[in-house]
Amino acid sequence: MFIGRNQELTALNKLYQEDSFQFAVIYGRRRIGKTSLINQFLKGKRAIYFTGLEEKALENLARFSDAIHAYEDPSYLDGPNFASFEQAFKYLVHLSEKNDRLILVIDEFPYLAKAYPPISSMLQSYIDHYFKQKKFFLILSGSSMSFMEKRVLGYKSPLYGRRTAQFKLKPFSLHDAEEFFPQLNKEDVFELNAITGGIPLYLSLMSTKKSLRENIKDNFLTTIAMLYAEPMSLLNQELREPASYSSIISAIAAGASRQSEISTKTGIASGALSPYLDNLIDLSIVEKRLPVTELDKARSRKTIYAIKDGMFRFWYTFVGKRVSFIERGITEPILDYIIKQLPLLHGTRI
Repeated sequence: MFIGRNQELTALNKLYQEDSFQFAVIYGRRRIGKTSLINQFLKGKRAIYFTGLEEKALENLARFSDAIHAYEDPSYLDGPNFASFEQAFKYLVHLSEKNDRLILVIDEFPYLAKAYPPISSMLQSYIDHYFKQKKFFLILSGSSMSFMEKRVLGYKSPLYGRRTAQFKLKPFSLHDAEEFFPQLNKEDVFELNAITGGIPLYLSLMSTKKSLRENIKDNFLTTIAMLYAEPMSLLNQELREPASYSSIISAIAAGASRQSEISTKTGIASGALSPYLDNLIDLSIVEKRLPVTELDKARSRKTIYAIKDGMFRFWYTFVGKRVSFIERGITEPILDYIIKQLPLLHGTRI
């Protein structure tokens, strides 16, 4: 069932109807629903769909070759490899001349760019000299928001200025979540949306046949559950010093809201803390809050920091500091505490 993202889907289909080259950039954190949106858009359309992986350039080239061959013959899963990415793109030019509307999707583009750094410049060259003259539809998608914003959309990127549309997918709103759980009342949906941060995949893990307490236990307080390890998994994927970032988030969750307080709790010098906080803000995990009365917001000493992402806020408030108990299977006292404190965290009644 496809829920939400109707605005983005409508926009993509409108671009598809245009009689011109299109280059859409779709990005957002992991589990946000990028692939679901792309697959929904591709229904009824033929496309070359390739997913970059954390592997060497040759392995990515081999799978890219397979994706191109599958476009011509979906039943042929193991075709010959192109000798190089250059040769593969030359063949794409050939296909674009044969087909009225050729769609190329490169999902998890940051992995491909890491494995084969010249790919961005190569795309730039082929866009400028070939694809712009065709009805070529290129989609680049990625979960690394810092990479997509700086090295795809940023002005220093070879691809800068060539996109025709960009979509930064945001977490589900309460209205979207209500579509996910039409049989639940608004208060229950609010709590589920809040503790998952509105991330579609996390919401899909929640069962309407279980109470809020059971959903929390099964998805956060069980060592084999995805959400038990998800915050550190995300930090490991996005950042070079995940332990330092985890300490910062933990400090904010514990009530340290000013930079000096965060520095004291983490042991990270106040002067060195800003880049860490900036990166967490870029990832939409942390947010900076300023009084509306402040004129010079950039230099305000009244700046405070808060956890913006609902799943991170829930995990670092209730789960992270009690890992030792969870590992031993002691969860009932933790659940009692969570159910008592959750209304205070979200400002609701349960």
